[in-house]
Amino acid sequence: MTTARTTRFSALRWLTGGLLCVAMLALQGCAALNEVRTEVQTFGDWPATRSPGPYVFDRLPSQANAADQIGQLEAAAAPALASHGFTLASGPDQAVYTVQLTASTRVTPRYDPFWGGAPYWYHPWGRPGVGGWWGTGGGGLALSYRMEQPYVEMLVGVVVRDRRTHAVLHEARASLGRLGSADPALYAPLFDAALKDFPLTLGPRTVIVPLQPAP
Repeated sequence: MTTARTTRFSALRWLTGGLLCVAMLALQGCAALNEVRTEVQTFGDWPATRSPGPYVFDRLPSQANAADQIGQLEAAAAPALASHGFTLASGPDQAVYTVQLTASTRVTPRYDPFWGGAPYWYHPWGRPGVGGWWGTGGGGLALSYRMEQPYVEMLVGVVVRDRRTHAVLHEARASLGRLGSADPALYAPLFDAALKDFPLTLGPRTVIVPLQPAP
């Protein structure tokens, strides 16, 4: 009797502990989804006598044929600029500053030790696995694959210039790395991170910014 009661108690304690572990993992996952961890670096000496003001975006010649993509970047960066007192001017003649944006993405295939370190683009369908069963009634063979996510690095850059003299007043970069795919929704938090300490010039550092809930 005592043994049965002890067994039931142990099972209940194991189940309760397991549920607590699952809950903790779920909370940690939610926390990870609510923020972005970025690496940031800033350059330049913003004059103490200057204040943020009207600006226009300055597009590079290489961006001329990618109007949709650069427009997406500008929309993502505008709130971060506005939070520091910059306002989008109606035209170049009304602007005091120009703002140049850049973005790049690098996708690194995951390496598979099963194939001696060969990158996944050698076998893009994943990692092969073989299994089967055999007996007096017959036999069978199964082939399975396990997909591996690539490592994605996203980088954004912001350069603020004096529109009249073209002097660079502030430069900021922010990057993040994660498994999966490049998500355009991450551009806004990346620009938030890049400009978080404006106008200070600081060395490499980690900046954590919250993610805005999807509309």
